Order: sequence, then structure tokens, then C-alpha cells
Amino acid sequence: MFHSSLKIFPRISFLPKVLHPVASLVSVNDAIWKMYFNELLPLFTVDGDDGNYAEMAALDFACLQVISRRIHIGKYVAEVKFIDAPQDYSPAIQAKDKDTLMNLLTFKAVEEKVKRRVEKKARTFGQNVMLEDNADKQENVAEDSECKVDPKVLSKLYDQWVMPLTKDVEVEYLLRRLD
Repeated sequence: MFHSSLKIFPRISFLPKVLHPVASLVSVNDAIWKMYFNELLPLFTVDGDDGNYAEMAALDFACLQVISRRIHIGKYVAEVKFIDAPQDYSPAIQAKDKDTLMNLLTFKAVEEKVKRRVEKKARTFGQNVMLEDNADKQENVAEDSECKVDPKVLSKLYDQWVMPLTKDVEVEYLLRRLD
């Protein structure tokens, strides 16, 4: 079954290579692993054993993949920023000046918008939806309804881990960009 789907949806191999070849050397997966198990999971879990080892391992793996993909998109972001202003980035890259690169990459106003957007999306799409007993009444989802996950925790995830690790990826990519 799986193999037949490959015939219907073949891998796309004609995508242009937009990243510098050193991109494959840039990875923060070790930091993501540590963050996920040491800091993030304790925010969402309680002590105990529910016996769902295989399901939890699969879900952890899926979460780690999604977080890693999101963070490593920073390589593309860094490439776009470099192409837009090589005159700004090249001296810092040549000097291996991580602080200057981090300052060039950081836009506090954009980061604040991202955190607010993440919180709003979590509040909107993460609600526990309850249907009222009376079929004549319309469904009413209140702005402050209980969410599956506290939206502030997801905003914190972006603020403390996703955005900083993404910027680390951007800096590491740029440091090798002129190689």
C-alpha cells in the first residue's frame, strides 16, 4: 500500500537548491532533544504511567520532527536575509562575529507579533469544544473557554526555545555561508 502511493505522489526532485552546501552541517537537534525532554514535556505532563509506550514514543517522535523542521527553517531565513544584504552580513561572517550576526537577525517587534499570534492561534484552535444539551441553542465558544493546552505555555515555547534556537541555526548557517 505504501509503495503504491509513491507512484501516485513521487518525490519532487526538481526543486532548486537555494541553500549553500554547508547547510547540511548545521543542526541544533541535540539542543532540541534536551529542551523537549527536560523543559517542555514537564510543562504538559504529570507523573505516572499510562502504559501507552508505543503511542507516546510515536507522538514524541512526531513532535520532535515538527519542532526540528520549524527551527531548521532558519537556514532558509538566513539565506534570504544574506541575499538581501550581503554587504551587512559578510563583514560579520568573515570576522566570525556571532553577536553582530545575532543583532542583524533579531527583530524584536516581529518576535513579539509571533508570540502574540501563537497565543491567539492556540486559544482559537486549542479549545475544548462542548456542545450544549439543548439542540435549539447555538454553539457558543467563549474567548476565555478552557483550552487543551494553556496558550501562554505555547507562546513561552516560542519565546524561550523556538525563536532562540531558530536564530542559533541562522547564525551557524551564516558563519559557514562564505566557505
